[in-house]
Amino acid sequence: MILSLVNSRKENTDIKIVCEDTAEYQNKEKITFVDLFAGAGGFSEGFLQAEHGNKYYDFLLGSDINDNCELTHLARYNHQLGLDAEFLRQDITEPDFLTNLIKKLKGQKVDVVCGGPPCQSFSLAGKRKKFDKKDDLFAHYLNVIRILRPKYFVMENVKGILTKEGGNIKEMILQEIKSIVDLKEFNQLLFFLAKLRKQEKEKPFTLDCFNLRMQFENANDKDLEKLREDYIINIENKFRVLTPKIADYKTSKTDININTIRHGFNLLKRSKELAYVRKKVILEKSHSDLDNDFFAEKFDNFLTSIESDSIIEQVNEAFKNLKPSKIYQNEVTEIISALEIYNYSFEECIQSLKPFVANAKMETEFEEILTHIRLYNIDQPFIALASNYGVPQNRERVLFIGCRKDQKLIKVVPPTVTDKDKVTVFEALYDLDFVGNDDEKFNYETIDLKSRYNGTTEKMKALIKKRTIDGKPDENKGFTYAEWSQKGRLNGRFSKSKNPFYVRNFDELNNSLTHIVAPLHNHKTSKQNDDVIKRLEVILTTGDYDLAKKELKKIGLDSEKRNYNVLKPESQSPTVMTIPDDYIYFSSPRALTVREMARLQSFDDSFVFQGKRSTGGNKRKFEVPNSH
Repeated sequence: MILSLVNSRKENTDIKIVCEDTAEYQNKEKITFVDLFAGAGGFSEGFLQAEHGNKYYDFLLGSDINDNCELTHLARYNHQLGLDAEFLRQDITEPDFLTNLIKKLKGQKVDVVCGGPPCQSFSLAGKRKKFDKKDDLFAHYLNVIRILRPKYFVMENVKGILTKEGGNIKEMILQEIKSIVDLKEFNQLLFFLAKLRKQEKEKPFTLDCFNLRMQFENANDKDLEKLREDYIINIENKFRVLTPKIADYKTSKTDININTIRHGFNLLKRSKELAYVRKKVILEKSHSDLDNDFFAEKFDNFLTSIESDSIIEQVNEAFKNLKPSKIYQNEVTEIISALEIYNYSFEECIQSLKPFVANAKMETEFEEILTHIRLYNIDQPFIALASNYGVPQNRERVLFIGCRKDQKLIKVVPPTVTDKDKVTVFEALYDLDFVGNDDEKFNYETIDLKSRYNGTTEKMKALIKKRTIDGKPDENKGFTYAEWSQKGRLNGRFSKSKNPFYVRNFDELNNSLTHIVAPLHNHKTSKQNDDVIKRLEVILTTGDYDLAKKELKKIGLDSEKRNYNVLKPESQSPTVMTIPDDYIYFSSPRALTVREMARLQSFDDSFVFQGKRSTGGNKRKFEVPNSH
């Protein structure tokens, strides 16, 4: 074994690798992509494997806030495959993120952006219960899309996002995507609104507000601040004229409702300052780990109170309390509508303008302009089940696919395998079953199915099928899932790639003599004592953790652990998370190795998870172990 490691390292050191496209690839169409919230690189791997006809994907840049992710990225794509893909390790919410991103792209056009900004903490305006650092990520992701203008973008999320708050969160996401405007065409809309304003007799003030609000869309940060302030001043002036009509002088100076309205305007004019306060408080909340305590709710209530929608809600409430005479109700309604328009998304503005447009009989012109203005079209999101695409895992993810207006609309990605031909856990893992307790292997070993599965050998062998790269059965030209994993699913473009290697940190990465070079990595089992092994045996024999709990309690081996998933060899695994100890191997009482978890997610064996072996406790919030 030592000799093979030495030879593998020598081979890697001798190769001077730069991925120069062969003549075959120079004649193909290159589609560039950027991977945000990249994690270890699952999206990136998928794109690099996906060649079709005369097209292939070219990786420009990955981004994540985690240093293990950066280490894995640099080792895989730069050192091993020889790409010159960049990595930006920075929080997407930081003010100079976009500047740094554009600098690293060096003027290259981006065709596709992919990524999964967490939206779990989303809530509808005024109803947010939990504020954390993830709140802003979706908006910042869309801002990157707005600036880069890719042909397509893919946004991944958990299935629960579709039904959250009765489906309203999904609609809000779609609305925000449709609100990305083509700034190059935007003046068309402003000219149209000016024309519409001339025809409006009943609500000219409201249309003025729409016009002002629409100007937010194509303003830079500095201009936007001034536009927002001017917008509120416009409403404030209308209220100043209204005040003496609905309240006497003394009331106007002392009444809590009048004060609430005036001070609400003051707060709305300081949107930039409040955004800064909001970010600082959320960071402090995260830093001090405020959750499930007496502090969290108070902090959240404060954060809710400085949101623009909450301020507007308070102003609205104050108007109701004043109970103005019916004679002035129209003016009050106009002020409240103007405040709501201030908070509208682009798409909400468009929908609210339609009655004015219909009244002026200008619908055809309006719809024509909108086809030019909306930068992205999107159908309903769809649920992608991983096992439908040759992955031995029943992982469901929601995909929102935004298609630039000059590109074909993508509604679904058709499955590549039928239900009866799905890859099973057995065929994904059987060839790796040569590790014991507290064991690590760097080379493949031959598995004797006959001695291991005596009596069921033929049944187990029948689970192994030859397949094409996307999982379709093909007895003539195909390879088994295990063979694909060992030989790699990347194509001829990377025929000169280095052997897989492992490093613990950036210093080791930059010194090839410290690389652990071997055919197999991340195949290490944890050390488990006799009690744990016995517990796993009971759960494995029972086939289900919940059913085994009674027996475990009886023999004194019950556990506080919330979940154990027993893998079934003839079916697919449940969604694979980050902790190998949550899973029990299908034929022996042990947890999975990181390599086995990677197999269940269709990572090739040549893809090595770099960095620290594991992290625990509170560190899990800040570090991604190589079991990610």
